[in-house]
Amino acid sequence: MNGAFLQRPDLGITPAGAHPGDLVASVHSWDVVTAADGPGTRFVTFLAGCHLRCLYCHNPDTWEGRNGRHVTLDALVAKMLTFKAFIKASGGGVTVSGGEPLLQEHFVEAYLRRCKQEGLHTALDTSGYLGARATDRLLDDTDLVLLDVKSSDPATYRRVTGVELRPTIEFGHRLAERGNRMRIRFVLVPGLTDDPANVDGVAEIAAGWGDVVEQVDILGYHRLGVAKYRELGLRYPLAGTLPPTAQQLAAAAEHFTGRGLRVTTS
Repeated sequence: MNGAFLQRPDLGITPAGAHPGDLVASVHSWDVVTAADGPGTRFVTFLAGCHLRCLYCHNPDTWEGRNGRHVTLDALVAKMLTFKAFIKASGGGVTVSGGEPLLQEHFVEAYLRRCKQEGLHTALDTSGYLGARATDRLLDDTDLVLLDVKSSDPATYRRVTGVELRPTIEFGHRLAERGNRMRIRFVLVPGLTDDPANVDGVAEIAAGWGDVVEQVDILGYHRLGVAKYRELGLRYPLAGTLPPTAQQLAAAAEHFTGRGLRVTTS
């Protein structure tokens, strides 16, 4: 699906002799948000392009890299800096999300380096599927990884995402070995990811990564992206699925708290 996008020479690569600030990314959008994509108020950049096709994805408009705007590193940093005082005062920082940001790992690495030079807290929001692309330098400049673990069962994971689970688990192991701080995200979807064995498996994975896991965010499935599918002429794959109840979220949380993990539900 993304083969052509991945091979494009103008995204995330600085031509010989060019200024590093001329590095270009395909950017879907940016936003300033609070308490959603890391601590405090954050300048969040959503890069375009994603390998996964999660059944509950609420941003299908980020799937195709060619649909993003070409933005240089200098331009994105300049935009971010207009909010620097505000986000620092809140104890916040910057987050790179998507889509899947590691499709454009060279740009992400350079951007996080610039953000750290500005004294800002940095976060990377990723599925982990392309974790092997994240260099040690990139991870050295990442204060927090928001890692999506969508299922503990390989078959369920493939059904949910269209890809295999193994790369995400390997990336989590690597982060734990390096000592990178993590927040694990798990979407609870009735009839899809809420089987107790599956939930407990995710809890086991998170607990196995040790103290670097700051918390687990259990995110209740929602239908906020339905209108986007309609606008794009796409079939919404979970049309008959309802969000989980408060009781279902609480029951899922017990699997994690029982393993000594800090949990939030929303």
